[in-house]
Amino acid sequence: MNPDIILTFLGTSTSTGVPVIGCRCPVCTSDDPKLTRTRSSIHLQTPEQSILVDTGPDLREQALRESLTRVDSVLYTHAHLDHITGFDELRAFCWHRDEPLPLYGSKACLDEIQRMFQWAFLPSNTYKGYVKPDPRITSGPFQLNKLTVTPVPVVHGSVETQGYRFDYPGCPSAAYLPDVKHIPDSSWHLLENIPLLIVDGLHHREHATHMNFTEALDTAEELGAGQIYLTHLSHELKINQTEKDLPANAHFAYDGLRIHFNSQDTSATAQHLS
Repeated sequence: MNPDIILTFLGTSTSTGVPVIGCRCPVCTSDDPKLTRTRSSIHLQTPEQSILVDTGPDLREQALRESLTRVDSVLYTHAHLDHITGFDELRAFCWHRDEPLPLYGSKACLDEIQRMFQWAFLPSNTYKGYVKPDPRITSGPFQLNKLTVTPVPVVHGSVETQGYRFDYPGCPSAAYLPDVKHIPDSSWHLLENIPLLIVDGLHHREHATHMNFTEALDTAEELGAGQIYLTHLSHELKINQTEKDLPANAHFAYDGLRIHFNSQDTSATAQHLS
C-alpha cells in the first residue's frame, strides 16, 4: 500500500534544542535517540509537492538526516529565530531550479524574513542557483496542487503566528500548531474534530506563550481531535516518565518520526523508530 502523503517531523524541540548547552539533566545526558531534538519543523510530501514548514537553524542537519533533496514551497508559522534562521540553507534546494521559491506566511512574518535576509530579495540577486524568494502573503486557504492549505491564526505572545491545516482528497485532515498558547474563537472551527492534531506541549509548568502538557491535551480533547502528537518539547519534559499520563490517542513526537496517510483507508499511521 503506497501512502499518498508522508509527514515527517524534522525537529520537535523548543528554541534551545535538546540537549541544551551546558545542561546535565537526565534528559540532556540521555543516550535515547528520541530525546535528542532539533528545532521544530515538519516536511510534507504529497504525490505532487515537497513542502517544508519553517526553516529553523537546524535545517541542514535535518535535511541530511532525512535525505531531503527537494523543496517546492516553504510555509512559515512566524518570525521567531528558531523558525526562520535556516533560510540560507534553502540554497541547496534552489541550485537545480530556475523559478523562484514560493514562501508562504503572514505579511508580518514575510516582512521580517525580507528584513533579515534582504540580499535574497534585491533585484541584484541574479546569481544562478541562489535563493530567489517568491513571498506570498496568506490571507485564507490556498492550493498547492491537490493539497489545500489553510492558515490557522493562533495566539503566541505578541508575534503574529499561524499554524496550518492540511486537506488532501481522500486522506484524513491534519493540523500543525507548533507554537501556540491559545486558539482564538475565530480559528476554532478550523480545528474541530480534526483527525490529526500536532500541537505545542512545551513542558509541565505554566508558560506565558506556549501551551504546557496539560493545556495541550485539554485543548485537543475539547477540539475532539482524533490522533494527537505533542511537539515543541523542552528538556524539562521527562518523556519516559510522562508517557503513562498520555491518553490512548496521544503521542510524543520525536525527530524523524513519519506519519503515513493512506487514501485507501483514510487512516494515518505512524512509522516509529525501532
